[in-house]
Amino acid sequence: MNLVILERNSAGTDIDVSCFEQFGAVTSYANTTAEQVAERVRDADIIISNKAPMNQDTLAGAANVKLICLLATGYDCVDLAYCTSRGIKVANVVNYCTPAVAQHTILLALMLTEKIAFYDHYVKSGAYSAQDRFSNFDRAFHDLDGKTWGIVGMGTIGRRVAALASAFGCRVHFYSASGNSTCTEYPRVDLDTLLRTSDIVSLHCPLTDRTRNLIDKNALAKMKQTAILINVARGPVVNTQDLYQALAQEQIMGAGLDVLEKEPMEASNPLSRIQDSTRLIITPHMSWASIESRTRLISEVAKNIDAFLNKTDRNVINI
Repeated sequence: MNLVILERNSAGTDIDVSCFEQFGAVTSYANTTAEQVAERVRDADIIISNKAPMNQDTLAGAANVKLICLLATGYDCVDLAYCTSRGIKVANVVNYCTPAVAQHTILLALMLTEKIAFYDHYVKSGAYSAQDRFSNFDRAFHDLDGKTWGIVGMGTIGRRVAALASAFGCRVHFYSASGNSTCTEYPRVDLDTLLRTSDIVSLHCPLTDRTRNLIDKNALAKMKQTAILINVARGPVVNTQDLYQALAQEQIMGAGLDVLEKEPMEASNPLSRIQDSTRLIITPHMSWASIESRTRLISEVAKNIDAFLNKTDRNVINI
């Protein structure tokens, strides 16, 4: 078997991937652009990729490919219909980063709610040492206890966030972006109700035609002026320009983002103009990437390959 890893660095160079060598000859690339995919997968039997496009343009010349293993849960980069027509199986990895993403969601909420950036700077600037009282609370902050937390997308990560938010004393309700949720532990509401009544809105839904630009100017206008928006789902779920306007005009209190419409972040992104970290925190799509998560990711991909070679479907999307 010829295995080609198109985006080795997407798992981090600190994570060992030698486990793939048990399955055959491995060719590894640090990163691969869309224009490079077709040539690099030409002789592959198994492709291991993350964001590289997998479609007719990139796979037409890869006559031997039998399996595409994604270093991810999302598969919007794959043309499933084309792969199915070719008999190419596609396997993703689910739930490997649930603890990390849920933890990051809570972190963003706490940092914005408690104005941590302001108080950290206050101490380090010397202002705290110069004052004559033991405490400082010049920027008002609030408890999570008693607040309403609205979750969009009650999948595995959404449920973990719901449990953590509940532990902080939040009232949790959710909106099912797919309409197919089976969750009964928390109240299910329509999107308008969730936006109007939530103090914190966190997004955990996949990117689909239904969720693209789900949070636009109309949605943001329905939110409380004191509300916080957190996006750890996919960047295009939120309209960038509309979010910028909502923050600039103080329609909402703040936002915490780990994902953006275009990644890496473009210098022209209007959100880069907001430097106040008590109102906007942006992290570089890293909420999923704890050491534990990335170690699990590689292990799960290896298990997917082993299952395929033993003629068993494991995490196959297009059966």
